[in-house]
Amino acid sequence: MANAIKKQALGRGLSALLKDPSADITSIKDKNADKIVGSIVEIELNSIEVNPFQPRSNFNEEAIQELANSIKELGVIQPITVRKLEGNRFQLVSGERRYRASKYLGLDTIPSYIRIANDQEMLEMALVENIQRKDLDPIEISLSYQRLIEEINLTQEELSTRVGKKRSTVTNYLRLLKLDPIVQTGMRDGFLSMGHGRALINIEDTEIQLDIYERIIKDNLSVRQTEQLVQKLKEGSPKESVSTEKNETPSNIKDGAHHISQFLGKKVEIKWNGKGKGKVTIPFSSEEEFDKIKNLFQ
Repeated sequence: MANAIKKQALGRGLSALLKDPSADITSIKDKNADKIVGSIVEIELNSIEVNPFQPRSNFNEEAIQELANSIKELGVIQPITVRKLEGNRFQLVSGERRYRASKYLGLDTIPSYIRIANDQEMLEMALVENIQRKDLDPIEISLSYQRLIEEINLTQEELSTRVGKKRSTVTNYLRLLKLDPIVQTGMRDGFLSMGHGRALINIEDTEIQLDIYERIIKDNLSVRQTEQLVQKLKEGSPKESVSTEKNETPSNIKDGAHHISQFLGKKVEIKWNGKGKGKVTIPFSSEEEFDKIKNLFQ
């Protein structure tokens, strides 16, 4: 265990070179650039600053602590990526969770892959790398797409090529940003799925959009039920209220689902057949999260 958090031997000579003012580099054409750029070097954590272009705003502290425990046992398996700044200073391109976990452990250095990049390249690398993550919420992805289009001056077609997604997929994400901010917050907090959001986009009246949002939360509506509700509204008058669909879940079961959600710390899905039977679905995103849920019932 103790050996895992000791300084690794990667790039010791390069580390000394990086601290030499006469050997400083600012571009790929500079002397010693070929020795430094593309290398994996042990860099002092206090020489690294966080990425100001980081599109990710939410970092789960519990997940950071779990990663720190893994690093304590095994070390930093995958180096972070940094860009070289003036002097012995660096800026994160990717790997902020590993960086935070290493600081949490009190480590002095972290293995780092060095790049040279300007601000625009830095932003693009950070955004594209972030989009590839699997644990982003739909709004985080949408905002990253929007920033790439606005700040890198990409068309939707060019963006779809950069991120490896169909243009229709990119368009669907960007449309989510037309939703009311309250609805967007609900998606970021996990109360709505992207399917719910895509259904709500078809309602232009903000007041009605928020009414349906509240109905989704209150009655635990599925995406299909939401689509049907939106369709009924579009077929009727703009302000027409739609009665609760057949087989409405009883209030005591809704309250119970709310208590279960609070206990587990995550939204659960209740399906009710109107005849006294139903099903509770508890989502999880990894084996570790499943084990945590399982342990709560032991």
